[in-house]
Amino acid sequence: MTVTEKVAYLKGLAEGLAIDTETKEGKLISAIIDTLEEMAYELEDLSENALDLGDELDALSEDMSDVKEILFGDDDDEDEYDNDDDDDDDNCCGGDDDCCCDDEYAYEVTCPSCNEDIVIDEEDLENGAITCPKCGEKLEFEFDEDDEADAEEKE
Repeated sequence: MTVTEKVAYLKGLAEGLAIDTETKEGKLISAIIDTLEEMAYELEDLSENALDLGDELDALSEDMSDVKEILFGDDDDEDEYDNDDDDDDDNCCGGDDDCCCDDEYAYEVTCPSCNEDIVIDEEDLENGAITCPKCGEKLEFEFDEDDEADAEEKE
């Protein structure tokens, strides 16, 4: 039984008992029942509004998921190139004006000898090798044109 139904029952009960609304007690009981009735209707409206808001929030959440997928792709994993322990330099190369990060494509690799993260660009890949700036180890890369075509198709 809802609150509105309970108040309607009380109102009917009061009418059935023929409570005299001209006496002090009758006026009080009548006013209490009228107040309860108004509160029950307000409560019912609030409940309906809460359900409507919940439905709207669900719809907005679905829309935001669609927008996220359109903007960022279907990648829910952390960015594999995200490095939270970077130095506080202006960019990855410590403020170097010839920074490879300014190029259209930059890649991060880890030196197998010293575990230093190194940022390389397409030119380094095309050359096929670089020297680790920390330990001097020569790092060689194999660059296949088919890999580049596959990567462009995925974008």
